Amino acid sequence: MDGTQLLKGVLDAAVLAVVDAEDGYGYDVVRRLRAGGLEGVGDASVYGTLRRLYAAGALTSYVVPSDEGPHRKYYGITPQGRAVLDTQRKEWHEFATTMGALLGAEGAAA
Repeated sequence: MDGTQLLKGVLDAAVLAVVDAEDGYGYDVVRRLRAGGLEGVGDASVYGTLRRLYAAGALTSYVVPSDEGPHRKYYGITPQGRAVLDTQRKEWHEFATTMGALLGAEGAAA
């Protein structure tokens, strides 16, 4: 099974969940996704997802000055983004339950 295809389907939800837990700048979000088990997530994919979610109104952004380099653009979740995340959580739970039943039934028959 190609993990990159699975990741594409859930990256929006993963990014929203990470930002819902705590605001973060681009690379911070990448780092937290990887620490959470999505080691194969690409920087460009996350940055593109952040921009797209921001443009859709699911995220807000603000700039924080940095003494160690350029200013950092932080992202936070909006009420609209929380509603999207809630929907995606429910859909994921239903999908995972269905797949678990299918894969469990397949494994039991073998």
